[in-house]
Amino acid sequence: MQVWIKYLGGVLLPLFLLASHANGTEQLQRESNQPETAQLQQSAALIFQNECASSNACLTAWNKGEGFASLGIGHFIWYPAGTKKTFKESFPALLSFMQQHGATLPGWLSTHPDQANPWHNRTAFLAAYDSKQMQDLRSFLIHSKPLQARFMLQRLRSTLPSLLTAVDPAAQQHIRSQFEYVAASPMGLYVLMDYVNFKGEGTSPLERYQGKGWGMLQVLEHMSVTQPGLAAIQAFAQAGDAMLSRRVALSPPERHEQRWLPGWRKRLATYMHEAQQLFEHSGR
Repeated sequence: MQVWIKYLGGVLLPLFLLASHANGTEQLQRESNQPETAQLQQSAALIFQNECASSNACLTAWNKGEGFASLGIGHFIWYPAGTKKTFKESFPALLSFMQQHGATLPGWLSTHPDQANPWHNRTAFLAAYDSKQMQDLRSFLIHSKPLQARFMLQRLRSTLPSLLTAVDPAAQQHIRSQFEYVAASPMGLYVLMDYVNFKGEGTSPLERYQGKGWGMLQVLEHMSVTQPGLAAIQAFAQAGDAMLSRRVALSPPERHEQRWLPGWRKRLATYMHEAQQLFEHSGR
């Protein structure tokens, strides 16, 4: 497995492989003090491309058919007050993270960074697109992309422990091994960071249709690889396709989720593409 660690930016991704050892906590703490690496920034740029076609105008968005705004390079979810939060809300946590790391929030957000989305629906949000509030928010998001990348990495670091606590002890080794094989594969950081940002951990009972989820947990459960490498990335993408196809098949008809599946599949296809590019570039 050590052969593959070089693909993961040196110091960042070995923390996943060390997590099961006694010194894993100490290693994770040391890693949290490391500056962003090229691998992390490349992964964040690819996620920004997936979410926004790398357009700053898309940093403040509200997608048609959704009940929340999608903000930043990872399209972090922000719900209006009084809304049923079906999917994990991440934008308030992002603001808290950035404040803790020295960022100065726009004035209207700084006093109450945990406030609900002030625009109660998509129509109101779009009408305010050129308002002073929205311009200040967009400017802040443009200039804080490195911190947003670090926030996504922090979320990924907490993912494996949360997955292990969500399954029976008998299933934990399978989940751990599949996660670690992907982590130790070419572009493993991007693949894992993107999917958990894209479709979540898969541990919330609310993120289910007819009792079936589609997050990271379900993808890993659906995999069965025995070593890291390109085959592990391909298996992850294929499992992701299976879980998202199942989601669409089980989704409420009024949501018309079939329209999103081609875009989701295009996103999953970038996993193997980027891994193959890195593999070929390495000369292996």
